[in-house]
Amino acid sequence: MVWVGDWVKLFNLEEVMQFDPRIPVQSFLDFLKFEKRYSAHTIRSYQDDLVAFFDYIQLEFGGMGLGDVKPAFVRSWLASLRDEGLSPRSVNRKISSLKSFYKYQLRTGGVEQSPMGAIISPKTRKRLPVFVEQGDMAVLFDQVRFTDDWEGWTNRLVLAILYHTGMRLSELVGLRERQVDSGNGAIKVLGKGNKERVIPVGPVLIGMVKEYCAKKRGELEDPDVEYLLVGAKGKKLYPKYIYRVVHEYLAQVTTIDQKSPHVLRHTFATHLMNAGAELNAVKELLGHASLAATQVYTHNTIEKLKDIYKRAHPKA
Repeated sequence: MVWVGDWVKLFNLEEVMQFDPRIPVQSFLDFLKFEKRYSAHTIRSYQDDLVAFFDYIQLEFGGMGLGDVKPAFVRSWLASLRDEGLSPRSVNRKISSLKSFYKYQLRTGGVEQSPMGAIISPKTRKRLPVFVEQGDMAVLFDQVRFTDDWEGWTNRLVLAILYHTGMRLSELVGLRERQVDSGNGAIKVLGKGNKERVIPVGPVLIGMVKEYCAKKRGELEDPDVEYLLVGAKGKKLYPKYIYRVVHEYLAQVTTIDQKSPHVLRHTFATHLMNAGAELNAVKELLGHASLAATQVYTHNTIEKLKDIYKRAHPKA
């Protein structure tokens, strides 16, 4: 099968892999793309991890079938990664890739036993999500100047949607006009694993979207009316544009090191939690598969409470 664009390089395994061709990686990558609906970037990460692992196995232990890989071989590879200075977080990501791969092989009959059952992931330090203070977000929308042209209108709407909904970058890029339900004040988002969720939004954002769509049809020549956000030439926006816009405007209101679309996702969740939103509600809004992924925002809330206590209590 022949692929176009990034998929040609992504699936052209014979050019990048040195390990035993009996290792059935191709079917696993197909599974991630067609059934799990993972992005090209995510599948690239899985492929890179598997390429590195099986190349190491062949180099150190010689060619072998998939079922011949032992836990000791996996531990040897992980030790080599730590010797190279890889962080525990990066090592854990590679372990996760291998676990997913072998879980798939068990399900499809590729192996009878996984070597990953005996592998223990290294402990990592929990990092609190970076977010923009509420006052800084107010400055962004109330005081920062956006140009009165198509670029300015688009940039403002990009920032507003990310902050009002907490959606992921990939979800924003793929957002279609029909996913905005103006009558009910909601946006339907197609998230990871092709799962749909509904995010309620206020009349301010709905008004911005309506005005933007009207200007799109009035200002641009033959614009793409399927996707919501388009550039000055009427074509769907690409991720790098959105990343650049977020970085540029956040730099005007905050000094935090990270200034990415995902920071606005963290900001959305943190501000909701600080305002008393229930954890399960925030989980649903973010589209998290488990509550554990959302609980990290409670730490930011606790830090906020500590700060309030120190400033307000006479004996603090």
